Amino acid sequence: MISQWVRRATRWFILPIARFMGRLGISPNLLTVIGFLLNIGVAYVLALGNLQIGGILVLAAAAFDGLDGTLAREMKQSSRFGAYLDSVMDRFSESTIYGGLLILYIREANTELAILIYAAIIGSLLVSYARARAEGVGVECEVGLFTRIERVVVLVIGLLTKQMRIALWVLAIFANLTAIQRVIYVWRMIGLRDD
Repeated sequence: MISQWVRRATRWFILPIARFMGRLGISPNLLTVIGFLLNIGVAYVLALGNLQIGGILVLAAAAFDGLDGTLAREMKQSSRFGAYLDSVMDRFSESTIYGGLLILYIREANTELAILIYAAIIGSLLVSYARARAEGVGVECEVGLFTRIERVVVLVIGLLTKQMRIALWVLAIFANLTAIQRVIYVWRMIGLRDD
């Protein structure tokens, strides 16, 4: 899975920053909230039409997002609420980014891209929800093509190259396919026993 590879590849960079934040007395939950606030700023930049700057900021915000979990592990402050808060704020952050783009395309009267953003948001939320509900019924469900990191990578590439039509088509299709992929996986794991 790409997300595990990214965590390993960026650990050398994230770990010292997390330790520094820990020395400053910043809690992992505070970092989670700060990360969400940063994404509101990124959404504002995108709503103004600054796609390439927004792409760089999306990447920076995504890197910042890894700090809270690393800090929690390093400072031995991991908690069930912290994991829950991080997951919820990740959904808010991703939806906020799409919201900034939605404002831009509504202002530009670009119906196609507005609809694609709507489809991408649905897919994105359902990917996470499908995993959460699977875990609620006792199935580990990390399968799927388009986890959050893949979605961020496609979005950043689309923003930096100003090819948002292509990026949004990819996001809209593959995020929803991933949600369906997870439903099928859970059905295979437990559905047959319940029928």
